[in-house]
Amino acid sequence: MRTKLNGLLTLLLAFVVHISFAQDKTITGTVTDADGLPLPGVNIVVEGTTTGTQTDFDGNYAISASEGQALLFTYIGQRPARRVVGAASVVNVQMEEDTQALEEVVVTALGIKREKQALGYAVTEVGEEQLESRPEGDVARVLQGKAAGVQITNQSGLSGSATNVVIRGQSTFSGSNQALFIVDGVPFSSDTNSVGRGGDRQDFINGNNGSSRFLDLDPNSIESVNVLRGLAAATLYGSQGRNGVILITTKGGAAGTSGPKKTEITVNSSLFFNEIASLPDYQDEYGNGFDQNFGWFFSNWGPSFSREGPAGWGNQPNIDDNGTLAHPYSTSTSAIQAAFPEFQGARYEWRPYDSVEKFFRTGAVANTSINVRGASDDGKIGYNLNYGYLKDNGFTPNNSVTRNTLSVGGRAILSNKFTVAGTLNFARTKFISPPVALSQGNGATGSGSSVFGDLWFTPRSIDVQGLPFQNPITGGSVYYRQNNSIQHPLWTIGNAETNQETNRVFGQATVQYDITDNLNIIYRAGIDVYSENNVNFQNKGGINSNSGDVRLASGVYETWNNTNTIWDHNLVLNGDYDITEKIGSTFNVGATSRRTVFDQNGVASDGQQVFGVLRHFNFLNQNEIQNFSEQNIVGVYGQADFDYDNMVYVTLAGRNDWVSNFAKDNRTQFYPSASVSFIPTAAFDGLKSENILNYLKIRGGIGVSANFDAGNTNYPTVSTLFLDAQDVQDGSGQNVVTNTTGRRLGNENLQPETLEEIEVGVESRWWNNRITFDASVYKRTTNDLILDRFLDPATGFLRTSTNIGEIESEGLEADLGVEWFRAAEEGGFSWRTNVNFTAYETTVTDLGQDTDQVVYSGFSNLGNAAIEGEPLGVFFGGRILRDENGEFVIGADGYFVDDPVDGIIGDPNPDWVANVINSISYKNFTLGFQWNYTQGGDVYSSTISTLLGRGLIVETLNREDTYILPGVDTNGNPNNLQINNSDFWFSNVLFGPSEMQVYDATTLRLQEASLSYALPKKFLDRTPFGALTFTVSGQNLWFRAFNTPKGANFDPNTAGLGVSNGQGFDFINGPSSRRYGLSVKASF
Repeated sequence: MRTKLNGLLTLLLAFVVHISFAQDKTITGTVTDADGLPLPGVNIVVEGTTTGTQTDFDGNYAISASEGQALLFTYIGQRPARRVVGAASVVNVQMEEDTQALEEVVVTALGIKREKQALGYAVTEVGEEQLESRPEGDVARVLQGKAAGVQITNQSGLSGSATNVVIRGQSTFSGSNQALFIVDGVPFSSDTNSVGRGGDRQDFINGNNGSSRFLDLDPNSIESVNVLRGLAAATLYGSQGRNGVILITTKGGAAGTSGPKKTEITVNSSLFFNEIASLPDYQDEYGNGFDQNFGWFFSNWGPSFSREGPAGWGNQPNIDDNGTLAHPYSTSTSAIQAAFPEFQGARYEWRPYDSVEKFFRTGAVANTSINVRGASDDGKIGYNLNYGYLKDNGFTPNNSVTRNTLSVGGRAILSNKFTVAGTLNFARTKFISPPVALSQGNGATGSGSSVFGDLWFTPRSIDVQGLPFQNPITGGSVYYRQNNSIQHPLWTIGNAETNQETNRVFGQATVQYDITDNLNIIYRAGIDVYSENNVNFQNKGGINSNSGDVRLASGVYETWNNTNTIWDHNLVLNGDYDITEKIGSTFNVGATSRRTVFDQNGVASDGQQVFGVLRHFNFLNQNEIQNFSEQNIVGVYGQADFDYDNMVYVTLAGRNDWVSNFAKDNRTQFYPSASVSFIPTAAFDGLKSENILNYLKIRGGIGVSANFDAGNTNYPTVSTLFLDAQDVQDGSGQNVVTNTTGRRLGNENLQPETLEEIEVGVESRWWNNRITFDASVYKRTTNDLILDRFLDPATGFLRTSTNIGEIESEGLEADLGVEWFRAAEEGGFSWRTNVNFTAYETTVTDLGQDTDQVVYSGFSNLGNAAIEGEPLGVFFGGRILRDENGEFVIGADGYFVDDPVDGIIGDPNPDWVANVINSISYKNFTLGFQWNYTQGGDVYSSTISTLLGRGLIVETLNREDTYILPGVDTNGNPNNLQINNSDFWFSNVLFGPSEMQVYDATTLRLQEASLSYALPKKFLDRTPFGALTFTVSGQNLWFRAFNTPKGANFDPNTAGLGVSNGQGFDFINGPSSRRYGLSVKASF
């Protein structure tokens, strides 16, 4: 018995020892984020016990656990992870970002961080992973499709060209509709200053190629972007926030608030290719001429490139049996014949040439960003340094952007209750472009040249690359047209240029003093100053037969500087107190001042003497380029937030501004707002469940703002006096000083436009947070619209600014997120889709008693108009005459008859816009792609009408066909007159009523696509890298505008009259860009 007992005791002892050894097992490992970067401070607990630890600064940990037990890993902003201990003693964990948790706190106006559930208005956050390593270096274009309610339009596919950013549609037609950019709490100028035809000629018509100044921002240096869409959200920014606010926090601005507590270096390096995306599908069966007869014309309605057939070149007396004809320079003007003796008697081959295709190139885009960040061991001091370099060569010759950026940021919590923080950024951006002025079917129509306007209608039988472009004697342009009335595109590339070189410094310094644990005071001083040096030139010998501007032929050289300075000061007192156990409150009370000064100085010269010498002394005539404006805004503001038991939140806010550029009695404005947020799932037990409804929020807000921008003048309330010491000379040749009044009569009773908006919305999460839904509806009204009213010239003035009418806008915005598959374990399969939807309608409800329509952008006979009862911005222009039954009226020539009265011919506002963004991950691979769909909206396209009217694309191939236009003759009888192919396209489309150039702009687009591979941790352990990711990606990879001619391959997203209130107009602005390539992100 004793032996048996001893045996049992021995067995029990062995079992206990075995258990003891199992419990004493030490598990080690490293915890990283989704990018493979170490995560310090991760909480690790043995499930069901009190045993726990944290990771160190390198993400390493050690903990005792036994096999079969589970380790729980938790970290703010990351999804919890659970790992069962097995035989291995090393357990490495890569945590996944918890997007829902990250959204719980968002940045709002003035940089105030608030719980998202407390907000009574819509806010959209875009993280750095959606911004960095993108093919496009323009942060505005990177944001395309990322947020509901934000409309972003490219003015061209040229690298560095301007971008229009509008939130919730247009709310005025006199002032700016551009969103306000705030960078690290400081207003950031997003001006677009045109390059070309300096002074009062700086507009799109005459060559607006300027960059939008948010091009000075490096997307790789941005930590996050928050979009405030409504007036209730932007109240604290006063009138400056009336168009919505884009809050940008740079990595320097976020220094010390997040990130590692050690020095971390991250390098982002990319190489992309930039090529033309909207090249037309040209036909190669017919060459230049008209009515199937050869001629050195603009048009491509000449004979066939085949010898046989009715249209064959065998029937042309100018073309010999070998299919050649006299060289165009041998039959041109006597001056050209004398300049090119080598072509006298030479023959020119009659065949198609790929001239337009060969004109463009594949540009290379190199983009490198180096970021260094870190913090002290106790986390009280943080720092960030970022350097960025971009070299973007466009697909058009002589188009490029070169940008260098350097930013420094830091934050320190001092021992005496003070916290100091600041950022300092420097950017140097150089933009070079050939000139692009408004063009139609026969070249540029303004006072500038256009490389696209002279290229796009090139007949297929013209060898652009094979025809010399420069007269060797004069240096002037030569081309195939027998009277030399077209400027050679290659001459334009070599002899005309617009460029901007901008040096910019912006940043802020912040001091915070903690009065108590619940009360602090913050002072922030910010500055944003840029100096933009502009050069616009064209050597003498240029041609523009449309404008009649002799300066182009004589040579132009313009140099000027734009300096814009913003000083911004804010002093704010912040408090956070619990009134009762369930009622909490916070408040912010502050004062602000903002001073903006714009100064433009330069010289515009014409009359070049020696070809190619670009100095003002080489030009006969000089005129000053000069403009100055200054505005001071002083404001006081306050905001109070109340919450009850984490279920009801109320926010009351207000701001009062005093603005310097209006008369004393009208320069002050008060902007109140109120919003409420109610969480039913927190208020009612049983409403919330894990598998159905996880979260529900109902919100609403109302806000007020104003517009002090009078559009065409900075000082609308006063009349101006012009002094000129050189305008007039007396009989002895001495200068006489003259004083003249301006053309505008000041109106001291002018008031700012006022805007009011009400917004309601809902936010919800379903099915274990797999489905999220956020929707907003709003109504906005703009009153006291500022409008130029024309005066009788007998008054001595031509116009004055006045207040009239109102505009109403209603809209719907929605965001839907669906997590189709959620990874059950690290490296498992996951798929998430986010959809954002935007629809709005802006209607002109009143224009006062004097008029019911105003053409506010474009030309008097073709432009965007405000017409009572119609959507804002409708196209107003020439129409086809209709009879009393609405039938088109056809003239005796078989052509459409022009209506003598212009009218509405289209509406550029889209019916709705949707973006679908997908992210699919498995193992170390991530596939992402973004689709954009725009339904409706019209576009007026000179590009399409030129390609059709000149007989260049495949839709015009059926040359033997005849057309009978739909309609009735002047007697009301059905039309039966036949016209030929060229008469239809040339006379009725290209040079017919303007409405024939309007097309539906519905477009489907593959906006972005990317495939990333993150190197596994087991490979990284053998390298100096903490993380290494390779990504292939592309932007604007495919599109189709369904209701435009397929052969035109037209991209509606390049339509606009510069960055202005004009929209939907394409005057051969230029093709769009497609980008694709490889990027590498490495962290050390």
